Amino acid sequence: MAWTRDEMAARAARELRDGDYVNLGIGIPTLVGNHIATGIDVTLQSENGMLGLGPFPARSQVDADIINAGKQTITELDRTSYVSSADSFGMIRGGHIDLSVLGAMEVAGNGDLANWMIPGRMIKGPGGAMDLVAGVKRIVVLMEHVARDGAPKFRKACTLPLTGANVVDMLVTDLAVFVRNNRYGRFRLIELAPGIDAGQVRALTEADYED
Repeated sequence: MAWTRDEMAARAARELRDGDYVNLGIGIPTLVGNHIATGIDVTLQSENGMLGLGPFPARSQVDADIINAGKQTITELDRTSYVSSADSFGMIRGGHIDLSVLGAMEVAGNGDLANWMIPGRMIKGPGGAMDLVAGVKRIVVLMEHVARDGAPKFRKACTLPLTGANVVDMLVTDLAVFVRNNRYGRFRLIELAPGIDAGQVRALTEADYED
């Protein structure tokens, strides 16, 4: 049985380490903040200048002025601070963010990432993704293993415009988890969703990887 979006986020949350500064992308990655383990103190950063994001608010707590980069309402912590967007991107570009969890449309076997546009469709732009993949120390990607038409999304080469080349360190799909030890190596399958076997994953994957 494939992992749900929430279960994928929970698996990615296991990669967070005490003291990390972490940026969560739009979509499934926003759920990661709901699964940070007790005793793990991380600081969530948003490109719009919020440092120290709290959990999503209950309806009675919603403040339309407190939002993340995806324009979702969020809450403050007692240590939350605010900086300009320029300073926020300075943190990202300067290598001060330890880990970013991003969504994707495609990931290639060499670590290329495509997550910002599909040609012919209206888009709002790449947001901060290109800065994140260039400046953050470690990139974890969450995405469904196959597209709606059944085509593999973990591919030999991305067919969509790239967000970054050779930038993905870990890939969590609804079927499996892949990692590579460094950005010169190949991805290795390290974990399967419950009820999913390695043969199923191989059949639904275009990219080359190690078992």
